[in-house]
Amino acid sequence: MKFRKWVFFAIILLYPPARVNAQAWSGIISSSRAIDWSKAGVIGGIPNRTTICATLNPGATASQINSAIAACPSGQVVKLNAGTYSLSGGIVFSNKSNVTLRGAGPDQTILAFSAGGGCAGWSGADVCLMTTDTGDAGDQNYSNAASWTAGYSVGTSSITLGSISKGSIGSLQVGSQIFLDQLDDASDTGQVFVCSTSGMCSTSGSSNNGRPGRGQVQPVQVTSISGSGPWTIGITPGIRMPNIASGHSPEAWWDNGLPIQSDGIESLTIDNTPNSACCVNGIFILNGHNDWVKNVRSINAAQKHVWLYQTTHTTIRDSYFYGSQPTSDHYATDNFVTADNLIENNIFQHIGFPMMNEGCVGCVGSYNYGLDDYYTGTPTGTATDWQQAGSYQHSVGDAFILWEGNQDIGMTSDNVHGTSNFATAFRNYWNGRDMAGGSNGGKTSQTNAVILNSYNRFYNIIGNVLGTSGYHTNYISSATSGGNCATSIYALGWGGNCGSGSLPNDALVTSTLMLWGNYDTLNAATRFVSTEVPINLGSFANALPLSQVLPSSFYLSSKPSWWATPWGTPAWPVNGPDVAGGNVSGVGGHANNIPAALCYANSPIDTGYSGAADRGVLLFNADNCYGTSTGSTPPAPPTNLSVVVH
Repeated sequence: MKFRKWVFFAIILLYPPARVNAQAWSGIISSSRAIDWSKAGVIGGIPNRTTICATLNPGATASQINSAIAACPSGQVVKLNAGTYSLSGGIVFSNKSNVTLRGAGPDQTILAFSAGGGCAGWSGADVCLMTTDTGDAGDQNYSNAASWTAGYSVGTSSITLGSISKGSIGSLQVGSQIFLDQLDDASDTGQVFVCSTSGMCSTSGSSNNGRPGRGQVQPVQVTSISGSGPWTIGITPGIRMPNIASGHSPEAWWDNGLPIQSDGIESLTIDNTPNSACCVNGIFILNGHNDWVKNVRSINAAQKHVWLYQTTHTTIRDSYFYGSQPTSDHYATDNFVTADNLIENNIFQHIGFPMMNEGCVGCVGSYNYGLDDYYTGTPTGTATDWQQAGSYQHSVGDAFILWEGNQDIGMTSDNVHGTSNFATAFRNYWNGRDMAGGSNGGKTSQTNAVILNSYNRFYNIIGNVLGTSGYHTNYISSATSGGNCATSIYALGWGGNCGSGSLPNDALVTSTLMLWGNYDTLNAATRFVSTEVPINLGSFANALPLSQVLPSSFYLSSKPSWWATPWGTPAWPVNGPDVAGGNVSGVGGHANNIPAALCYANSPIDTGYSGAADRGVLLFNADNCYGTSTGSTPPAPPTNLSVVVH
């Protein structure tokens, strides 16, 4: 096994033990409440492949495209020339790794689907990336399982597997993707609480993200294997959750073979408008690793635009998503039993839920622009006044998620499918009110910048710009604070939607929450308030920061190369208490339009789509929106902050 260990030594170096090295958030957030987010997305970045193995023209069928993908050598590109491809079947990467499918640009190469593919018996997808072994935990259709008997502490990168309860250890290999879980909590611990039981901690039970009763799942990659039973398994990244315990029967499960990896979808449009069938996804990636979606325009997906299912280190960036069915569970992106995925620099328009998490550990959603979160409750519903947030935690197992630099409606962590822990929001501009729709010039229900329902604990909300001037009239709404919830900046700890519901209210949501350096439109000031930092918790306390200086980013070391636009280069950092003279009105100059917002406002309209909402469907191409920048000096801390110390 020495060869395996040396081969993966470089990969191990990419993941130093969790929370050991200094992070950008060090000195602000306790090391027990955050992780290293700098490795999210495709490891090493999306590769620029230049060798074309096959070129196809309009008139090519889905079968011909699939054959070209299957025959393409590793590291090469299947090129789709400009034009419209009318496809009556799905495009499938069937256990085919290391291939890029690339169009001439999303404003030139159009894939119009009248039907999707079956995608291994799933609900279907226009484009499907899947391994030969297509098992998942939700329906118990995984191939192998073993007891996890040692290696529980945070940062551990070596674990021990004991008895095999299903399949064989022989199916495990270096590079395998394994899923570590344990039994949910049987009752509220008063600390980190992991639960999806209907009526106790969730309104609807599990969403089947993970095995039944085991909603806390961390996907990892295998770096080494030794022993003859029990087995010592090297993993990356190391253990993240602090609550692993032998009394909860920790286990590992995995499928046969390696994940489908290093596949990319680039520079094309996926149009699901011709397909009237229910529940077909745009892009579905099952058991993937290091895959990506870049410069893609996705229109009118029947269910999810991009569904990441049991995937890790996938990047979705520089893309545009428009339209969804008018129901309550149609998402632009959905992280489902995932880890370390990156959703960056995208535009979401007229979609019920732009960015959804359903059991993700360590995912990052950053610098995305969203508007008009279209929601009706049911296909025939009329809940046009009801608002949904753009950034969402929705299921048991969501943990250590970072939201940074987004410009959209808000963040919600509900209790529909269970509990979440340790999410962080940094330098977002969340206006808290969707001006699209509604019966009176905008939404009027659940109109909050931040909603944390009961059992969503240990959150960090730092350096954000929150609220709509003249609309939000209350700071925090909770069971103990009173105030009009619908017009509050924060709705915290409610068991129901802005009020008591079928679940108990939860005061621990507020007492474990860290608020620091946020500007809100009600106070018209930035708050560095010592009583809003949880310094006295028994576990996972956060020391009072010694400085009000904030880093530009919690995951980027410098301004990204795509930050410049033809309509100007936004300030870096873009939002926050140390930003002055910003071009977003009503927030004291503390926010600027991000590149994705500038792209939305200035891109031409595609006249081929009549009756579209808002400005209309964009004739989008990221190459016309984002460019190369030369870096900038972070702004100096302003001198006019409102500071309250107790």
